[in-house]
Amino acid sequence: MSSDDSADMYAAVLRLSRGDAKALRLTDAYSVHRAVYGLFADTRSAVQKQASLPSGILYADQGGDFHHRAILILADRLPNLTPDHGTVEYKIIQPAFLQHASYAFQVVVNPCRRDAQTGKILAVLGREAISDWFLERAAASWGFAVKPDNLQVEKLAVQRFKKGEQTVTHGSASLKGELEVIDRERFVASFRQGIGRGRAFGFGLLQIVPL
Repeated sequence: MSSDDSADMYAAVLRLSRGDAKALRLTDAYSVHRAVYGLFADTRSAVQKQASLPSGILYADQGGDFHHRAILILADRLPNLTPDHGTVEYKIIQPAFLQHASYAFQVVVNPCRRDAQTGKILAVLGREAISDWFLERAAASWGFAVKPDNLQVEKLAVQRFKKGEQTVTHGSASLKGELEVIDRERFVASFRQGIGRGRAFGFGLLQIVPL
């Protein structure tokens, strides 16, 4: 995704009935990934995928109840508006939406950091450590400052699924609070591209409301 303010972005919601979810075989995070990515034309070459070029697609599985499920999606192109299963609603994100000074936010992130000596990716564990990690990364890399007093680290979980013969594991944390934009260009890029790791599997979509 480009951070160009003039590039269209589309916010969408995929609504699924229990029958839709069953037909799509939504049993784990990888099956949700397949269902969301299946709504879009694949615009990347094999080389671009190997180089980890962003897909232009972010999503957040909102879950639901026994009968319904909703998945929020942000993308740089329109999804299929008439999928075989479920319904899709969308709107265009207006550039002015990203020009406010402060926002309420919520986001699901994969908290981790790279070990400087080994180069390995290590999970950040515990609410206090995750809060400190998020405050630090927001100001240093994502273009916004978070008010520490009202930052809430809510649900902590582990996302685990099979991808071929490999078992993939992601730590998951749901956060909400208020942010102040300190670097507009970086903030817009963070909104468009997502934040942190695991963005192909439902992490990093900043859900924001202007204050």
